[in-house]
Amino acid sequence: MKQIFLSIILLAFLSSATPPKQKIIYDFKIKSIDGGTIDFSKFKGKKILLVNTASKCGYTPQYKALENLYQKNKKNLVIIGFPSDNFGGQEFENDLDIKAFCEKNYGVSFPLTTRVDVKGEKITPVFKYLSNKSENGVLDAKIGWNFNKFLIDEKGKLIAHFGSNTKPDSEEILKYLK
Repeated sequence: MKQIFLSIILLAFLSSATPPKQKIIYDFKIKSIDGGTIDFSKFKGKKILLVNTASKCGYTPQYKALENLYQKNKKNLVIIGFPSDNFGGQEFENDLDIKAFCEKNYGVSFPLTTRVDVKGEKITPVFKYLSNKSENGVLDAKIGWNFNKFLIDEKGKLIAHFGSNTKPDSEEILKYLK
């Protein structure tokens, strides 16, 4: 009887000590620049490239390469831009201005979120997940400027981080899309 009691206590302890399930990208939703919701679970089976963007940055011309990459691969790839003003005041304050700028100057048709923080105390949960190994289970990434890129595989797992200097049409990124 004593052994059964100890077994029950041990089982109760082990079940309560189970670590929480690690988040995956499909657990996130974020407000779209259009006012809707971007639900990452809708992208299962596709690669996802997440990019922190800014409209008035030296890297802003990467929007054109991002749009070209999206058009060539949209059966298997989703690109999501996260407009941010965390680096040198390089983003418009108004989401409508951001959207109009991206469409007019670069023909951007891939999804954009509302303006977010990608670092600091107000970091959006998606970028907190992407930049912390304790959350994504893969890597720590320092987001030092605009146009950092995070690539997620078809199963929702983070597979790579690319800095601002890595162009969207570089072999570094394209090798994952083959």
